[in-house]
Amino acid sequence: MRQHQFLDVVDEAVAHQRFAQACAGLEPRPEEIGLPSALGRVLAGEVAAAVDVPAFDRSNMDGFAVRAADTFGAEELAPVPLHIADLTLEAGVTPPDGFEVAQGVAVPIATGGVIPRGADAVVMVEHTEPTAGGIRVTHPVVPGGNITFAGSDIGRGEVILRRGTLLTSRETGILAAVGVDRITVVQRPRVAVVSTGNEIVEPGRLLGVGQVFDSNQRVLLDAVAELGCDPVPGGIIPDNERLLEATLEPLLVGPHAVDVVLLSGGTSKGEGDINAGVVHRLAERLPDSPGVLVHGVALKPGKPILLAVVAGKPVVVLPGFPTSAIFTFHEFVVPLLRRLSGRPAESSGVIEAVLPMRVTSVPGRTEYTLVDVVEGTDGPAAYPLGAGSGSVTAFVRADGFLRIPAEVEYIEEGSNVTVRLLHPRIRPTDLAAIGSHCIGFDYLLGLLTERGFRVKMVPVGSTGGITAVGRGEADVAGIHLMDEATGQYNAPFLPEGVRLLPGYRRRQGIVFRKGDPALDLEDATMLMAVLGESPYRMVNRNPGSGTRVLIDRLLAGHRPEGYLHQARTHHAVAAAVEQGRADWGVTLETVATAAGLEFHFLQDEQFDFAVPASRWDRPAVAALRELLADPTVVARLGELGFAR
Repeated sequence: MRQHQFLDVVDEAVAHQRFAQACAGLEPRPEEIGLPSALGRVLAGEVAAAVDVPAFDRSNMDGFAVRAADTFGAEELAPVPLHIADLTLEAGVTPPDGFEVAQGVAVPIATGGVIPRGADAVVMVEHTEPTAGGIRVTHPVVPGGNITFAGSDIGRGEVILRRGTLLTSRETGILAAVGVDRITVVQRPRVAVVSTGNEIVEPGRLLGVGQVFDSNQRVLLDAVAELGCDPVPGGIIPDNERLLEATLEPLLVGPHAVDVVLLSGGTSKGEGDINAGVVHRLAERLPDSPGVLVHGVALKPGKPILLAVVAGKPVVVLPGFPTSAIFTFHEFVVPLLRRLSGRPAESSGVIEAVLPMRVTSVPGRTEYTLVDVVEGTDGPAAYPLGAGSGSVTAFVRADGFLRIPAEVEYIEEGSNVTVRLLHPRIRPTDLAAIGSHCIGFDYLLGLLTERGFRVKMVPVGSTGGITAVGRGEADVAGIHLMDEATGQYNAPFLPEGVRLLPGYRRRQGIVFRKGDPALDLEDATMLMAVLGESPYRMVNRNPGSGTRVLIDRLLAGHRPEGYLHQARTHHAVAAAVEQGRADWGVTLETVATAAGLEFHFLQDEQFDFAVPASRWDRPAVAALRELLADPTVVARLGELGFAR
């Protein structure tokens, strides 16, 4: 029975249950392939050895095949003489039929050579002395010495690899060792990924205002490949029902049908969101179509996800915002693809951590918050990324996530929380940088990475960075706070036990669009008009930032249009002015230049580094200090617009 639902929001557990039940009949399919194509594939059945490995008793070294008893009592001062057989056994040479090592005889043999009948040990060539017609043995050898016996590594009939094994170079080497040239593996599920929306632009094309590059298709295609599936690019389809239906139908039925179809975007209540209607119509026309199972899950991010089965194929419409799309993909699609590709269920680890700041949630739906994990003095600390569902970098930066139940409104600062890791384990960090972000700091962190240090940057602002170093959760914090009373930067804000590592200056000033005659800021009268009660809209900075202190000092109590429009970064200020959402703002010269804006210098801002005194000599911190003293690095910072 088909279920026609349009954002009929259900609980997360209900959504998982419906989708799992509808897909229960789908099973991994086997196929036979040659060994050269086996790398990265998953075995569909057990593999048993058809031969012994090694297949014969072989010598482990160059020497002489002997009867061990003939060497007993041998010493350097009393060596035992042996005759040399008229035969040399190189690797790959089989002893003649009927040949047997007699008492008192030694047979020259190479590493890997076949042990002849009658011999039960190999004397190392280093433990012998040549004589006329023979050798003298200076060290005895025990029975079995320096011999690997047939079947001692792998016995004939022994299971060497089991079903579900992911074949790496180690496994393919084992298969080759037992003579396997063809194996049965799980067929790679074919997964199509289609992006939808008039605003989506292929990377490399010109990007207009209101448009976004299609990052979802790339990350989903590559994630599909990482799961052992064959990704099928479906292209970008505009908000056109006819085109979308014509694209989806051959992916569901016919000679080019795939196993799973993923759509990105077009799943909510917006007028341009047509995917649900197209999926409904295809389900009504095509056989074996339970149709839409879920359209809306009490989940944040990812509420508008659509789960369906059409023509026997799972169809999932993921939200268009990157974080929402990736998260719902991992929650609902990854378990299905792992099963169809023959891989075991994912078993990400969990750790306990302290939450350094309060996190609020929306009651009534389960919320997932991505976090960075850093090592503090009292154990791990989980820093919420604070990234919205539109963030394209959140999953790359995150170590794990918190699950906030639907009935919880907030988690208080200092609470113990459970973090589900996105990776099997957290790799140790050599330098945890928590604080304000800067392009100059990015350059320095890149140099540390080149030196082999693993660094992590958690952008929480200057105030958050000072708090983090004070608690011992950060090795260094980038800060640029100005004391309102004195105009001094950074030093007045350092807590006890934290040292200041001088950084560099950043030129701050007013920016505006080029060619705007009304904003000729070379005229002091116009400058005062803009800063005062004028018709020109500003974009402000967030309270607590050093730039906001500077702006409020300049405005001297005035509140121009846009004063409450508070951007959290220098780049956001430049974007607002560049795109015409504001006429002026205060940002860095380097940011203004990159955005093609006019820049009117106001004053330098000092960007320094706060470092816990206890970590001043930590290797990565010491390396950062060395970089800041390196004339070549200082010169490059100057070229980037940051003067020491």
